[in-house]
Amino acid sequence: MDSEDRPIGFFDSGVGGISVLKEAVKILSNENFVYFGDSKMAPYGVRTVEEVKKLTFNAVEFLLKKNIKALVVACNTATSAAIIDLRKAYSKYMPIVGIEPALKPAVECNRKGNIIIMATPMTLAESKFNNLMKRYSNSNILPLPCSGLVELIEEGKTEGEEIEHYLEEKLIPLKGNGIAAVVLGCTHYPFIKKSISKVLNQDVLILDGSKGTVRQLKRQLIKYHIESNKSKIGKIKIFNSMNSQYIIKLSYKLLKE
Repeated sequence: MDSEDRPIGFFDSGVGGISVLKEAVKILSNENFVYFGDSKMAPYGVRTVEEVKKLTFNAVEFLLKKNIKALVVACNTATSAAIIDLRKAYSKYMPIVGIEPALKPAVECNRKGNIIIMATPMTLAESKFNNLMKRYSNSNILPLPCSGLVELIEEGKTEGEEIEHYLEEKLIPLKGNGIAAVVLGCTHYPFIKKSISKVLNQDVLILDGSKGTVRQLKRQLIKYHIESNKSKIGKIKIFNSMNSQYIIKLSYKLLKE
């Protein structure tokens, strides 16, 4: 297989990274992709940093056996915990792209009100996120830890009473001071954008880091001269640590939505 035809590896703690893969398929439609979701060990956001690092390296080793030419860590928690170590270990072999909350575009929109960042507890506790907060210290940014939300989405609950009740408890108390934007700091959360809009019932920007991540991926493919030169649509293969047809079907369903 030519190096340009080798797949791009995507990894997440579960089905969340499918939201980033969707964006990649739109922009890099002639590329081949292989996706690994670690739903068996999800959520990562409640684990220790060392646990997340170990799980992340295990996932990357799985993807390396699929002969990937580039790696996208499509998980905010894994990016926060492991991206530096991953680059030390593997960047001489391939480009490695992580994801971070889309805080910059939220701040640049310059809307009145607070910027809410929804994320897992670990993402919000890590130094990578704190450094991001310092960069925009002049803005009104409210971190919002969302324990339990990943689990609901892993169960396929992206709309309906249960997810709306969860979001109401989290977001309604914050509406009083005005919400300028909601930044989705976990790749699972784009699948509940409609539910967030419904609960807030107002003109609020809802932003995630998928587009920025895929733009960076494209730049890296060009930089290393490994972009596909095929004209036909690429192939997508999805794997998951949970031995369940349900989770594979859910992954393909989310990819097509």
